Amino acid sequence: MKKILCLGAGLVARPYVQYLCKHGFHVTVASRTKSKAKRLIEGCNSAEAVVFDIKKDDSLLDKLTAQVDLVCSLLPYTYHTKAAKVAIRHTKPFCTTSYISNEMLALETKAKNAGILLLNECGVDPGIDHMSAMKIIDHIHEQGGNVVSFTSFTGGLPAPEANDNPFGYKLSWSPRGVLLAGRNDAHFLRDDKDVKIPGSDLFDNYELMDVPGMGKFEGYPNRDSMSYIGIYSIPETQTMLRGTYRNIGWCGTLKKIADIGLLDITKRSFTDTTYADMVRNLISSAEADVKHAVAESIGLSVDDPIISRIEWLGLFEERPIPQTVSTNLDALCYLFEEKMQYSQGERDMIVMHHEFIAEYPDRKEKITSTLVDYGIPNGDSSMSRTVALPVAIASRMILEGELNLIGVHRPIMSEIYEPILKELEGLDIIFDERTTRM
Repeated sequence: MKKILCLGAGLVARPYVQYLCKHGFHVTVASRTKSKAKRLIEGCNSAEAVVFDIKKDDSLLDKLTAQVDLVCSLLPYTYHTKAAKVAIRHTKPFCTTSYISNEMLALETKAKNAGILLLNECGVDPGIDHMSAMKIIDHIHEQGGNVVSFTSFTGGLPAPEANDNPFGYKLSWSPRGVLLAGRNDAHFLRDDKDVKIPGSDLFDNYELMDVPGMGKFEGYPNRDSMSYIGIYSIPETQTMLRGTYRNIGWCGTLKKIADIGLLDITKRSFTDTTYADMVRNLISSAEADVKHAVAESIGLSVDDPIISRIEWLGLFEERPIPQTVSTNLDALCYLFEEKMQYSQGERDMIVMHHEFIAEYPDRKEKITSTLVDYGIPNGDSSMSRTVALPVAIASRMILEGELNLIGVHRPIMSEIYEPILKELEGLDIIFDERTTRM
């Protein structure tokens, strides 16, 4: 029986473990919290849980890697390279769902020399977005066409019936990651114009966007879209824009939260500090009525919906900030964790929508590809399924000899994306593709 080491037992790990156990593999789940790992392996006869801390258990990582046939890291992205280096030393293939970092890319030669694959970006976004886009891009090129415009937006959101808080958002992912995304600069191409947006202006640059059958969402640009012109092999394109969907009201609210200074990651002490105290300090106000003071400082009326959202979150309350918190951002994350959880039986959803403009010698077409996937009530979330199942399928393919690539890769080649997309369809993760003449 082939063996797999799964590093991490977080929000998205369960479908990975369950899929591979069902397909006859032995999975060792290594996590700082053994109880978390044990919950993941319930019902699996060929799985075990091990207490492991990537920060300090170097010898254990070496031992566990030596005992398996493949390593998958579902840890925070900052730890992937450390685990990948150990995998290379033991000539074991390695997978993640995270973006390829410069540190990971620097392992290309070592991975090739070891004859192993380091497969990254094999989740949902990045992952399914690459695969579903490349399927259409390759088809356009095979038919003699050019891709002159490509846009792609994805959102992990509450299903409509669970969308019942003022932010229109609940946590299926790390709140710190969600909020840190609001600090990133954006760079994209639109109608042959090179557009750069500093992180401080990111939430001022959203658009209302229609998704077929789902209505309108706010869409704002993701980090560096420009690199995907080369990654997707579409040098001919005049538009390349990748972004994120949120429910209406999110961007304006996060912009004001950022303006106040609540996304700051400078270390500080919050001893004997309440949330209201923190906010007063940030806006340099001694006014007792912090709600009115904040409204005035950010140029809004006190009854503005943005002020109502900030109040609902708890930022105006005279309650102590936990002593485990050491940055403004983490103080905010604590409230997100408290207020934005899914209730028992509630569903999340993933919404992904690509739009292509393709030009052929004799015609011009608009192609759309839309995925709307829902979580399973009292079961796996859509986020966990769409992140974990692609990398689980890829892990199986590698161990069964269906993927013979070496070096650092993402799933943009047909030998990876075709079988994964086909198997995802069998798991009810299905795109609706439509083509119209222009």
